[in-house]
Amino acid sequence: MASVIATGFSAVTVDQASAQNFLQRLFNPEQQRRDQERLRQEELRQQASKVKVSAPRYLNYSPDSWKRVSLEELSEKKTAEVQPGAALESADTDVPATQADTAPETPVVLTAFDEARPALKGMSLTVLPEVGEALIAFYREHPDFLWLDDGKATVKAAQLRRELANAAVYALNPDDYFVVLPATAGLEGAERDAALMRFEMELSAAALTYVLDAKRGRVDPNRISQYHDLPRHEVDLVAALEELNGSDDAAAELAAQQPQNDHFKKLSAELARLKAEDQEADQVVIAPGTFLKPGKSSPEMKNVVAAVAKNGSEELKSAHAETLEAYDDGEIYTPELVALVKAFQKEAKLTPDGIVGKNTINAMVGETNAAKIAKVELAMERSRWLPEVLGERKVFINQAAFTATYFAPDEVPLQMRVVVGKKSNQTNFFYDKIEIVEYNPYWGVPYSIIVNEMLPKLANDPSYLDRAGYEVSTAGGRKVSSASVNWYAVASKQQTINVRQYPGQSNALGEVKILFPNKHHIYMHDTPAKNLFKKDMRAFSHGCIRLHDPKAMAAAVLGKSKDYVTSRIAQGQNEQEQVSGDIPVYVSYFTAWPDLDGTVAFYSDVYDRDRYLLQALEKTEAVRAKARTS
Repeated sequence: MASVIATGFSAVTVDQASAQNFLQRLFNPEQQRRDQERLRQEELRQQASKVKVSAPRYLNYSPDSWKRVSLEELSEKKTAEVQPGAALESADTDVPATQADTAPETPVVLTAFDEARPALKGMSLTVLPEVGEALIAFYREHPDFLWLDDGKATVKAAQLRRELANAAVYALNPDDYFVVLPATAGLEGAERDAALMRFEMELSAAALTYVLDAKRGRVDPNRISQYHDLPRHEVDLVAALEELNGSDDAAAELAAQQPQNDHFKKLSAELARLKAEDQEADQVVIAPGTFLKPGKSSPEMKNVVAAVAKNGSEELKSAHAETLEAYDDGEIYTPELVALVKAFQKEAKLTPDGIVGKNTINAMVGETNAAKIAKVELAMERSRWLPEVLGERKVFINQAAFTATYFAPDEVPLQMRVVVGKKSNQTNFFYDKIEIVEYNPYWGVPYSIIVNEMLPKLANDPSYLDRAGYEVSTAGGRKVSSASVNWYAVASKQQTINVRQYPGQSNALGEVKILFPNKHHIYMHDTPAKNLFKKDMRAFSHGCIRLHDPKAMAAAVLGKSKDYVTSRIAQGQNEQEQVSGDIPVYVSYFTAWPDLDGTVAFYSDVYDRDRYLLQALEKTEAVRAKARTS
């Protein structure tokens, strides 16, 4: 009996305790808040492990489609040429109406083109849509043969065909523009007209395709990846055909359709030089994986010296002639050889530390001619995506070279090292205009960084942002503590929160940033992480461009002195200054590009974009090959 009572007492005690806890939760708001906060943090931890903002991606490239265009619209005879000396109707004539009415009729004389027009009724061409539209528009207004006279191809047609066959000089495929001469032997009447008319139309279509490729490139970069943001050039093909028709030298006129800027000409010259070189005749090979420090020894030492002797400049070899002459194929990495390697590294714009590693070996050995030719050809294609005239004042950023260069008339170019986006946070390829220099900037944290990098920290420490020097505010601008924010709602886009880092020594943007407002939120800026500029491969940022000498770049685009920029920063205020004038900025990607001395330099494909462009070109050529046989 006692045990039963004890058990019953225990049950009563538990029930009372539960009731008491319930009442405490009911009437203790602080306990309720703590419980809710615990649940919310647990929910945020779960969300942080699941929610990620994905980076832009590479796409399955879709080439420009070719379509069959009917030429029947041009088949109707609509033009006639009046015989010389025939009476012409005029609104200002004084001839009485009765005389005009009884004037003898003038015989209609058809042109050779008009005579052959009926052959167009069942004729069609497989061409790019823009080419088909321009072809019909041109011949509707200019119904005459451009490339034929008395049933034979003209001198101008020969000039045009010769230049089309020369397309490889400009990194284009001559097969895309090949047109067979008309075979009219033994043909008469409608069959002969059809052969002549097909040649006329095909040659004009080939010329227009060439113009389109020369002006805008064969590939639409925006279909390669979401990292490309480049408007495709509009090309007036009707005007181009009119210019070819009016020119005395069709070959020169066609060649003039290629970009005429200095960098494209240098790339063309480099392509010709590489193709003329003896392929791989004296290629030096340094064993993969070689890593050599001063004072050590390696059987690859002789290949290192041979590579410097082959690829070093004449100035370098002259300065170290004694070392090169005295070298006896030894394996020890002596101080003299270290000095030789350091000089080569400095010349190759590498860190002159004397260590022979991957980047130094790549610079020493160089790339095969075939690899260099491919890079130059890709650079020529990419250059067509940019405006032909880049501007007198400009900033040109080459991500593959990790450099930014400011150009202005009558000034020595200002070039500096930059840090660009990691492979997982690639810097976009686009161009814009510089508008603002900001001193002592805030850093507005992008949503992707909030979700991907800050959310896990906030899940463990809700007040993390308050303590780390960040300002948190609502969409309306009201400042709030990071601990009070429902980060779960932010991560799921149910709530908008702005996060920015206060100006100061630890600010990710350093002391100054240069803005060219764009949808990618990319700009140039300072950084407290100065040590990264010492590295040869400098892809470490979230996508923005970190400058090695941001004050010099800010001074250049403002047209002020570096001391002026320093003085503005020293005031300690977050301020903005408008940039006057038109200064475009090109955030580009070229693995081959002319250096400041005019020679074409080659760079590693840090983002694998060469591979994706090659794939796009291969798909383009496959579509065109199919169109040629259809």
